[in-house]
Amino acid sequence: MSTEYVALPVSTHRARTGGEAYDNIEPLLQQLADMAPTDSGREPLRQTIIGKCLPLGQHIARRYTGRGVEYEDLAQIAAVGVVLAVDRFDPGNGSSFLGFAVPTIMGEVKRYFRDSTWAVRVPRRTKELQQQLGTMIPRLAQSLGREPTARELADHMEIDLTEVTQALIARNSYTAASLDAPQTAERDGTSLTPIDSLCQIDPGYVLMEDSLTIGPLLAELPDRDRAILIMRYGQEKTQAQIAKTMGISQMQVSRLLTRILTDLRTQALQAA
Repeated sequence: MSTEYVALPVSTHRARTGGEAYDNIEPLLQQLADMAPTDSGREPLRQTIIGKCLPLGQHIARRYTGRGVEYEDLAQIAAVGVVLAVDRFDPGNGSSFLGFAVPTIMGEVKRYFRDSTWAVRVPRRTKELQQQLGTMIPRLAQSLGREPTARELADHMEIDLTEVTQALIARNSYTAASLDAPQTAERDGTSLTPIDSLCQIDPGYVLMEDSLTIGPLLAELPDRDRAILIMRYGQEKTQAQIAKTMGISQMQVSRLLTRILTDLRTQALQAA
């Protein structure tokens, strides 16, 4: 289709068509069918018919709101169904246009829900059962006075219990919550997201990166410098204990540590 049809509010459309949205549709469709494909008046007539039928698509789109898709998006999908209905309708088969158009438009909307709006990939059979459950559950709940069980749904629909269970579970796959969406507010005014409660930063990654950087530099240190670092940070000895082991003063140990750490920091920054 070369023309993009935008679904307008019903009131707007009626204002533009003089309140005759569905008047004389079938005679116009017959006139369209009788025109040759090369007739210059065919395309303007086709667009006029589509414009008259758009409110039907909007009405059907409203029936599917509240299922995780904005009305404007549903109206656009329904508008595609309107175009398909106009292009495929055969006035010669004896059926009414509305009888043909309604299932065509509804089929387009249902196909969109089935194929395009799932957060994760779900088998087609499971998607179809999930849609059937959407109408079956309220119907059974009304007659039973409570929510039906999976077994009752399976018996009523005459299908396997496993399939019903899979379809019920699949309803949770229809939409996905963002891990970054704020969920709860702390007393200090900050907001927590689901990812805050699911995970935390592992300091091991930082230590691993540091070890990969500092490892080769430590290997090149003189034996005495490396021994001082091992005693101070590996064995957690005090400067006084290191001084006693090395046979030097505590002041010398302090100066050596400062020099060694400064040199390592400089080399590490250069390597980065």
